[in-house]
Amino acid sequence: MMPWTNDNYPVSMKNLDPAIREKAIEIANALLKEDNDEGRAIAIGTAKAEEWGKDHLNIKTAAGPSEHQHKSPNK
Repeated sequence: MMPWTNDNYPVSMKNLDPAIREKAIEIANALLKEDNDEGRAIAIGTAKAEEWGKDHLNIKTAAGPSEHQHKSPNK
């Protein structure tokens, strides 16, 4: 399998924020080099990238809002 790129990535990554998708591709490619199954590499890569995004980019993910975001009090 050829490594994934920003132009050629799994369909399941198409709705990710571009920065998170890039990180997911990086992680998934590394997992493939370690002989992980493609489906497992995609799942782990996506989950780890979403965590990375919450910690580094303050982006909401499918898992929910970042712990670093605060709601404004209702007036």
